[in-house]
Amino acid sequence: MTQTTPNAAQSGTFKIGGDLSVNRLGFGAMRITGEGVWGDPADREGALATLRRLPDLGVNFIDTADSYGPAVSEELIREALHPYDTVVVATKAGLTRTGPDVWIPVGRPEYLKQQAYISRRRLGVERIDLWQLHRIDRHVPQDEQFGAIRELIDEGVIRHAGLSEVSVEEIEAARRVFPVATVQNLYNLANRKSEDVLDHCEREGIGFIPWYPLAAGRLAQEGSVLTEIAGRLGATPSQVALAWVLRRSPVMLPIPGTGKVGHLEENVAAASLTLSDEDFTALDEVGRQEWERQQAARR
Repeated sequence: MTQTTPNAAQSGTFKIGGDLSVNRLGFGAMRITGEGVWGDPADREGALATLRRLPDLGVNFIDTADSYGPAVSEELIREALHPYDTVVVATKAGLTRTGPDVWIPVGRPEYLKQQAYISRRRLGVERIDLWQLHRIDRHVPQDEQFGAIRELIDEGVIRHAGLSEVSVEEIEAARRVFPVATVQNLYNLANRKSEDVLDHCEREGIGFIPWYPLAAGRLAQEGSVLTEIAGRLGATPSQVALAWVLRRSPVMLPIPGTGKVGHLEENVAAASLTLSDEDFTALDEVGRQEWERQQAARR
């Protein structure tokens, strides 16, 4: 790839909730914390420099959560970018932390509302543009969780609301209570578990935020279709995998994350990568085959 100044604007735009326009290639702020998404980052200045580089690269959509750190990610985002100007900061709540790599769902309505109020204060905004339920708590009636979100919208604490790791049925159950603006599920070239959810979001105009969007697994091995296409295009396999995700659907809002400026620039450069119809189809086919292989291996 010959682009010298990558810009996320080349990924196109999407209007979250029908009125909040962002460039489709965003940034996930989980990796600006310590190991196990716990505590401060090993390179704090590097994390801040990465965040401050985002507007220069046209990245105006940041996804974070109260549980990243916990609190660390939101605090660093405010330190680096407040008052944000053109940058949209989305956050989440619904997972609690008791240590590195420990994630415990808590969906009690009073807890969800408390965390949204705290995130609003921590980020330094009057209203959170996009707030997402990090997980549906299976021990709390889902309508109570959805009702709390409806109250947060009505109280002006949040502008738009989304869900994470949900099924089509859960999306529709939530939509009976509040407008679902986004869905954030695991999805990438080699993981198609949420294919039906993505298709549903596309039909309904709901933004789909794939987490772990760069992963390609065995497809990134030397001699694969992915590496052959990457070599021909002068790109990295990760850039090609990200370009495929972006092309997969107009509602796709991938959020690759990093704590390093160089890696950020590499990710954003994928926005300028154009896949031919033949390359897109070939990648889609091998991706589906890899997903089917993974499923068969688990049986």
